[in-house]
Amino acid sequence: MDIEMRIRGLMMDPNTNMPIIVLKDVGSDMVLPIWVGIYEANAIALEIEKQSASRPMTHDLTKNLIDYMNGRLDRIVITELKDDTFYAVLWLTHQGEAMTVDARPSDAIALALRADCPIYVAEPVLALAKLNTSGPSDGPSAEQLKKWLEGLNDDDLGRYKM
Repeated sequence: MDIEMRIRGLMMDPNTNMPIIVLKDVGSDMVLPIWVGIYEANAIALEIEKQSASRPMTHDLTKNLIDYMNGRLDRIVITELKDDTFYAVLWLTHQGEAMTVDARPSDAIALALRADCPIYVAEPVLALAKLNTSGPSDGPSAEQLKKWLEGLNDDDLGRYKM
């Protein structure tokens, strides 16, 4: 079963200085942190803040191509967590036919924001992530990180700055 998530915030990991996308379950307080690269975080931040680049970014180009071909991005699903790496799938419809395309979660999320489509996480991924929430480096324990993420308020997740 897939769980619908929304972006709770985009912030910098205080230990690694890497960007984190914080997804939150729409039906509970469960959060899922996904560490991403600077460029991917910037693409997501631009869309969160409803700013546009002077030229189309890759995610804008992808959305424009989908639209031009009379396709539709229906949803994205973060499907797997293997070796500390998340995997995602784009669910598209083109000429009445459903299809899936493999994607990095950060790209899928950036595209979902642009297409205004739902973001889902497969239930087994959430279960696995609960066991492995220490991020990409040796930092706080999984329990410390879980408490930190669940305790974030709107000020903590304030405007994302590069």
